[in-house]
Amino acid sequence: MLVVSPDASLRLQLSAMTSKKNGILDSARKTLLLESNAIEHLADIIGREFEDVVKLLLKSKGRLILTGIGKSGNIAQKLVATFISTGQPAVFMHAADAIHGDLGNVQKDDIVICISKSGDSPEIKVLVPLLKSMGNVLIGMVSNENSFLAKQSHIVLHTPVEKEACPNNLAPTTSTTLQLAMGDALAVALMECRGFSAKDFAKYHPGGALGKKLYVKVSDLLGNNAAPAVKATASIEEVILEISSKRLGATAVMDKSNLVGVITDGDLRRMLQRKTDFTKLKAKDIMSRQPKVIDGGELAVEAFHMMESNNITSLIVTKSNKYKGIVHLHDILKEGIF
Repeated sequence: MLVVSPDASLRLQLSAMTSKKNGILDSARKTLLLESNAIEHLADIIGREFEDVVKLLLKSKGRLILTGIGKSGNIAQKLVATFISTGQPAVFMHAADAIHGDLGNVQKDDIVICISKSGDSPEIKVLVPLLKSMGNVLIGMVSNENSFLAKQSHIVLHTPVEKEACPNNLAPTTSTTLQLAMGDALAVALMECRGFSAKDFAKYHPGGALGKKLYVKVSDLLGNNAAPAVKATASIEEVILEISSKRLGATAVMDKSNLVGVITDGDLRRMLQRKTDFTKLKAKDIMSRQPKVIDGGELAVEAFHMMESNNITSLIVTKSNKYKGIVHLHDILKEGIF
């Protein structure tokens, strides 16, 4: 009796499904092309109204309130996170909750962006007049230019949708992609106008690998690392003991207070391959005379890129051209920068 392993059985089932429904990848490509074409069209038609929104936000003393319902509300939530992390104060307000008390979130100088595909949902029709009565600037991000939201908004960010990627033209797919893209375009434009730098970005992202790439310096990684060093006239035995005791796989070679070279585990192995008698050799005889050096004030991510481009695992660290220690690839990885 033929016994088929679970893994083999699964592969057979998938193979059968593929032969019967080889349109799976075609469906994926169709969706991606439909949505990418819609974004390309949006890029062609975007105009003065976009500039007006950016200028309003740049001079605003208040916050940006984003509201919506359903999938548009989900997009609004994501965009709030993007705006906040890129220097634009923003708050999400659910359109349904707004008419049941959350309207109190809106303050005098706030600007409101209401996101909706149809622009005619019941919650939007109730909310919009209330927002306008409060005197806030209302921006409608809407697909239907003839909708209630579009007609009531001070500025309309038009996100036209000919067809949803959904085969039934029902589930928000292309429409939400356009909303997200429009919001991202606003966030990036604001960043560029404000000169929002990587250092500014780091202030809002201090945690995780992303933040650490932006603020952790090489000197921060030295920590309690010893600074292995031997004299240029040190014996090979002394070199080996220094490398072994400091556990960094390398040692600096010094002439008085000057850095003149580096010896790594690899240098020792290559020495053993070339020499049968190394008892008379000194550190200066096997050292690399032009070691790769990085200033302690540089970002740790730069140290990683230097190691990667030079195919090495450690760098000499200096401060004001004075030797301070050795940073190893493991120090960077242990910090969680990559």
